[in-house]
Amino acid sequence: MNNNISKKQYIISESEKKKLISLLCILLLFSIMNSTMFMVSVPDIAFYFDLLPSQVSWVVTGYIILYSIGALLYGKLGDIFPIKNLLTFGIALFVLGSIFGFFSPNYLMVVISRMIQACGAAAIIAIVFVIPSRYFPHEKGQMLGILSSAMAFGAGLGPVLGGFIAGFLDWHYIFLFSFVVVLTLPFIRVLLPKEEKKSGKPDVIGAILMAAGVALFILFITTFNWIYFLLSTLIIGSFFWWIFHYKHPLILPEMFKNKVFRLTVLTSFFGTLIMFSNLFILPLLLREVHSLSTIQIGLVLFPGAILGAFVGRVAGGFTDRFGSHSVGYFAITLILIGSFLLSSFVGFAPWIISLIFSINFIAFPIFQTSMANLISSVLPDDQMGVGMGIYNLGNLLSGAVGGAIIGRILDYSFIGISLNPFIESIGIVVVYSNIFVGMALLTIFIGLYFYLSNRKHQMLLLRDDVQFEPISYKND
Repeated sequence: MNNNISKKQYIISESEKKKLISLLCILLLFSIMNSTMFMVSVPDIAFYFDLLPSQVSWVVTGYIILYSIGALLYGKLGDIFPIKNLLTFGIALFVLGSIFGFFSPNYLMVVISRMIQACGAAAIIAIVFVIPSRYFPHEKGQMLGILSSAMAFGAGLGPVLGGFIAGFLDWHYIFLFSFVVVLTLPFIRVLLPKEEKKSGKPDVIGAILMAAGVALFILFITTFNWIYFLLSTLIIGSFFWWIFHYKHPLILPEMFKNKVFRLTVLTSFFGTLIMFSNLFILPLLLREVHSLSTIQIGLVLFPGAILGAFVGRVAGGFTDRFGSHSVGYFAITLILIGSFLLSSFVGFAPWIISLIFSINFIAFPIFQTSMANLISSVLPDDQMGVGMGIYNLGNLLSGAVGGAIIGRILDYSFIGISLNPFIESIGIVVVYSNIFVGMALLTIFIGLYFYLSNRKHQMLLLRDDVQFEPISYKND
């Protein structure tokens, strides 16, 4: 019933539809860029306020914590409250955090401003991915492809733009740059439909337990303090107990019984972990092996980001035509090829690495589109918001997990035998090559899991259909 209401409310011309898609891409672009632009300016902020690395890391860590948690919470709220109001609230918070950050007189205010920005940016990524399924069910593949291309472009453009702004102006102006989002607000208010509040109410206790559990887990993977892990396990365990006993839980336990949903979330988590890990390690490789500056590293990443943006615009069409599973297999194959080639060419010229890494950027929107389309196809409308929230939460956590694992490997790495038979170099080049080999092996594992699990599920569906047909025939 809710689906029908949404379709009747949302009657829009093709020109207005294009305007809405453009606005959503701009919002998503700024949301993603804001999470990566500050990474290159962390040393400048540390110098400005005379901080230790552990202290200044909260500029990034605090943002990741609230951004990840908010992606899930806003998704749930999107199943209850009007999307227009939630997106307006998110944009307002994002802009408010940008203003506070630009005028921050001390480091505490910088961290608070980043957290306010994260609370707003989380609403953007959560709501934007719900809109295609709710209002454009027949074009959702194409729209998800376009949105995924904006994500890929933002991930690559963020460090480049952040480096230029901090290098030629000052890190304060990164906050000011994000203020531009306010210009989209009047158009969003006009183009999005007016909705009524749906049945249900927010699960406050469940939200608190989930937020605390996820926050402690992120603190664990960024510090490897096992106290955080134990507390996180305890609180998340309490959260699962709560959702099985509360009448209106944050996450319906029945969602985890959906095999396709579980499979897709898990595959997306590890696939995104591989891609974000490669994105995390490449700047370190370019700095340590090739001695490139921050701006030069950004220029190496930029061509791939552009290609990813163009490919993402057609990835949705591929998904609608060939199916999410086929496109998912193709994306995983690209990730495997990109990881192995990076392992083989780590010691070559930066422009060669740039060309090879473009394969990963191309794979990113294709993979994200196929996974998001699968989730939107297997969940009912009243679970779409929280379902996409879980999907986004997993993807954001995968970035933090991947970065922490790679950082720890590099901390304790030693020069050993190359796992890639095509590598004859010695020294640190072998370490980076072996890490990319590890990413390639993990990609093979995820690809096999995705294929075999889907094959098993499809065989069960076929068996059920065969058993059902004779019954229907007799009844006729």
